[in-house]
Amino acid sequence: MDLLIGFTTILVVIAAGVGLAHVGVLDARSQRTLGEIAFFVASPALMVVTISKVHLETATKNLVASSISLAVCFVLYVVLARLRWRLSSGPLLIGALTSSYVNAGNLGLAVAAYVVGDITVVVPALLVQMMVVQPAALVMLDRITGRGEGFGKAARRLVTNPLTVAAVIGVVLALTGWRLPEVAEAPLELMAGAAIPMMLMSYGAALRLSPALGKAGHNGEVLLATVLKLAVMPVVAWAVGAALGLEGTVLLGVVVTAALPTAQNIFLHATRYRVGEDVARETILITTLASLPVVLLIAVVLG
Repeated sequence: MDLLIGFTTILVVIAAGVGLAHVGVLDARSQRTLGEIAFFVASPALMVVTISKVHLETATKNLVASSISLAVCFVLYVVLARLRWRLSSGPLLIGALTSSYVNAGNLGLAVAAYVVGDITVVVPALLVQMMVVQPAALVMLDRITGRGEGFGKAARRLVTNPLTVAAVIGVVLALTGWRLPEVAEAPLELMAGAAIPMMLMSYGAALRLSPALGKAGHNGEVLLATVLKLAVMPVVAWAVGAALGLEGTVLLGVVVTAALPTAQNIFLHATRYRVGEDVARETILITTLASLPVVLLIAVVLG
């Protein structure tokens, strides 16, 4: 019953976003604005509040399982796509990211809260993506596309990313055991409460406003990335997690996190560097639409 209530809650809020876009209350610009408020204000507040309460010493196995599942799918895409389509480095990198970089910071938080019952299960995946994978990918894209921005600007983007800054603050608080003064913690918790509803409504609006699929001519690459993301990655996460002795809610959280859709910021990177845009856009849409039934199946099997 809790699982059914959790999914119903998520779907109703997503449907609200779809409905608002359908009747014109939300257009593409306001949908982005809603997402940006969640990204720059509500989600960082949620990160600080959530990560500060994580027992990092117990999250190590989760971190290992999340990292290995990401790495396996990333490498598989690179090998298979290079052999099949002879892709150049830029599209190859974007495609590999679409097959392995999960939407833990947006939809993942909602799914963890209402399906797993514990937001902290997505924190290890968030940390490895924001602090390792994303900075490395941006440096590589700078070099591949010849933008000449170099390590300095990539590092500046990293340290000015609100989710990264919030994650660092949360980690410091978790490691030291410090508590924020109530005058700071109370408004953070209030803003954090807005994060998940805003993410889900923005997501619903984006689904309604997305272009038609299959028109860009990259169906094979999109199919490969989708299969790796929604089928291979959860299986690898389950195998590694079980081998490490994870069980119960923790194992469920690791596998559910691996089954999340591709993160939307991969499309932002693709657009910024003008590589792999079609593959990123279509994979994000398909994995987003298909991830909820996949997560439901995982929850039924492991829950």
